[in-house]
Amino acid sequence: MADGGCWQTMDLLRSEPMHLVQLIIPFESAHRTISYFGDLGLFQFNDLNAEKSPFQRTYAAQIKRCGEMARKLRFFHDQMTKAGFSPSSRSSVGPYVNLDDLEAKLGELEVELVEMNANTEKLQRSYNELLEYKLVLQKASQFFHSAQSSAAAQHREFEAHVLDEGSVDSPLLLEQEMSTDPSNQVKLGFVSGLVGREKSVAFERILFRATRGNVFLRQVVVEDPVIDPVSGDKAEKNVFVVFYSGERAKIKILKICDAFGANRYPFTDDLGKQYQMITEVSGKLSELKATIDVGQLHRANLLQTIGYEFEQWNLQVKKEKSIYHTLNMLSLDVTKKCLVGEGWCPVFARDQIQNVLQRATMDSNSQIGAIFQVLQTKESPPTYFRTNKFTSAIQEIVDAYGVAKYQEVNPGVFTIVTFPFLFAVMFGDWGHGVCLFLATLYFIFREKKLSRQKLGDIMEMTFGGRYVIMMMALFSIYTGLIYNEFFSVPFELFGRSAYSCRGSTCRDASTVGLIKVHETYPFGVDPKWHGSRSELPFLNSLKMKMSILLGVAQMNLGIVLSYYNAKFFGNDLNIWYQFVPQMIFLNSLFGYLSLLIIVKWCTGSQADLYHVMIYMFLSPTDDLGENQLFFGQRFLQIVLLLLALVAVPWMLFPKPFLLKKQHEERHRGQSYAPVQYTDDDSFELEIDHGSHGHEEFEFSEVFVHQLIHTIEVALGAVSNTASYLRLWALSLAHSELSSVFYEKVLLLAWGFNNVIILIIGVIVFIFATVGVLLVMETLSAFLHALRLHWVEFQSKFYEGDGYRFSPFSFALISEDEE
Repeated sequence: MADGGCWQTMDLLRSEPMHLVQLIIPFESAHRTISYFGDLGLFQFNDLNAEKSPFQRTYAAQIKRCGEMARKLRFFHDQMTKAGFSPSSRSSVGPYVNLDDLEAKLGELEVELVEMNANTEKLQRSYNELLEYKLVLQKASQFFHSAQSSAAAQHREFEAHVLDEGSVDSPLLLEQEMSTDPSNQVKLGFVSGLVGREKSVAFERILFRATRGNVFLRQVVVEDPVIDPVSGDKAEKNVFVVFYSGERAKIKILKICDAFGANRYPFTDDLGKQYQMITEVSGKLSELKATIDVGQLHRANLLQTIGYEFEQWNLQVKKEKSIYHTLNMLSLDVTKKCLVGEGWCPVFARDQIQNVLQRATMDSNSQIGAIFQVLQTKESPPTYFRTNKFTSAIQEIVDAYGVAKYQEVNPGVFTIVTFPFLFAVMFGDWGHGVCLFLATLYFIFREKKLSRQKLGDIMEMTFGGRYVIMMMALFSIYTGLIYNEFFSVPFELFGRSAYSCRGSTCRDASTVGLIKVHETYPFGVDPKWHGSRSELPFLNSLKMKMSILLGVAQMNLGIVLSYYNAKFFGNDLNIWYQFVPQMIFLNSLFGYLSLLIIVKWCTGSQADLYHVMIYMFLSPTDDLGENQLFFGQRFLQIVLLLLALVAVPWMLFPKPFLLKKQHEERHRGQSYAPVQYTDDDSFELEIDHGSHGHEEFEFSEVFVHQLIHTIEVALGAVSNTASYLRLWALSLAHSELSSVFYEKVLLLAWGFNNVIILIIGVIVFIFATVGVLLVMETLSAFLHALRLHWVEFQSKFYEGDGYRFSPFSFALISEDEE
């Protein structure tokens, strides 16, 4: 639910009492009324037009208009993102703009921006084409210049050779060559342009094959990537010139160029014209560059102007669209002059809603006021808990299992304490707890800044549960002090240890043991236990028995809460035939075990509790001998065993037959439960757990359901108690892992007396502690604590088959978008 930290009172035990309300709103004030409801955020509208399609509803045209404006705003946002702008955050607060004016303004801005983009694209394409053209002119002119220079040199060499080696035939041949008719000489044509470098080899091969080798291709690499005019992407290209003879060869060459995406550009073999063309192209490039820069500046100014108002426009369009969606949930009055709506609201918000209706009527200058009427219904209302930033994360954990039924006991009240405490039992190390606490302080002190930023999925979840993690860290420090572990190292924080060595050398400390010389250590585990030969048996026994005590206590709490649920809903059958036998069954077995644990701790007895519990079932009448902890224990065990046996049929048989009897009486009209009304016009729903109305009562289904429930309770008492032993197992694993990292990494590196090895050891120790103990172990303990609450605790009383109160609220719209 949305945070409600501004409320003066906050009751999390049961959900807020709800009204089903009917609203009759005149047309002229309907829009303003719904807008004020969105600001209030305490009214959930029911859809009275569920049978109609979205296109058949009254305000379909307005929603379409809002959708079109939202599309334009998305277009503006994309353009700003591409240009490197971000919408101004301070623009979300500003004067209200009329929807028609906003629609016209967004249309004008879109047309202007689209026209700018089109002109810029055309100019940029022309600019890129001219750049390529200039490259072709420069590179191809080098071809022709080098070719003409080479031809002139060959001609001079040939003439010199002929004159030096004069013969009888030479003058005749020379005269014949010089007298050749120029019109009979074969003139070669050529095609020039650019082709992608990765295609150049294939381009050359295809030209050769298509013309059967009757072409001459020259290519030169362009050093820097060029922007392709067609695609607009940077690409590496080669300048090419293809010489050919004949019109058919030209047609083939042009087709091959088109197939390879080669851009062709005209060229002349006249050197004078080449220099003139290069000069013209350079001038045009300068003019286009100046024009493009001016256009980009104008476009940037326009986008900056849009950015100042973007957040306000975006929020207004979202609000308008949500208002019209809500108006479509209202039905038309028969006179078609009013809109009729229904919905749920908390009882405490009744006066606020009436004030909103009056204010909307006055602000819209309506002559007719809206009508607010409370309806009577048997429909189950939605569930609404007023939470703040501290309790909202815990409530989300509970709601992930299932939303509470209307006014059912909320486990979140107890989970606020029990969840971090059970986590800490598994995570108990006050050094790790301090690290976790410091990390959460960072999120808490910077929560205003971080709440406005977009975090990753994992960081978003961590930030949302910062107060839960803070409680987990504080409880971990507490249990770590009880376990006396600081990164697995014990400290004498609360006084001197009660134990000491037998001699001055302490040689027999790990074999014979220690002797008690001082008062008992005042708080937590005595530091001398750590490292002693009996450390593991002692801590195992302590944590295992403590896990059973905590588990039985929490399961008893769950069963007690089922009593309060049944009493609140007036269901006496659940009190006498579920709550009572469940309490008897659980406490006859595991309540008795918890009693034995406490008595053994208080008396220091050496009794074997395993033996006591096993032979309580196998031989309840045998003498307990040395395992007897108190007088009358054998008689008490027999009584408790008989009570446990009686509790099973007590749960199984009476309730189905009593439900059948109630159904028959109701069917004959002998038993009715009237709806009760309180002074403030709120109501209590009639709850009937046996049947609904005059539906067919299936006794076999009810009996099978009760049989399954009885088996679940009987087996669950054993399995759930055993499940709490995970507290012992994970605590032991965490302690041993911490001890391994300290002894096998840090102390081992310290023993080498080498600075480099010590630094490496410290780094490995830090990374292992953070990665394994502070991240993986935290997640593991969190999931196990979650399972204990969902399965072992909440299954005792929590149905979780309700539905969440979802009011129409502009604040929720903003959160969803974020």
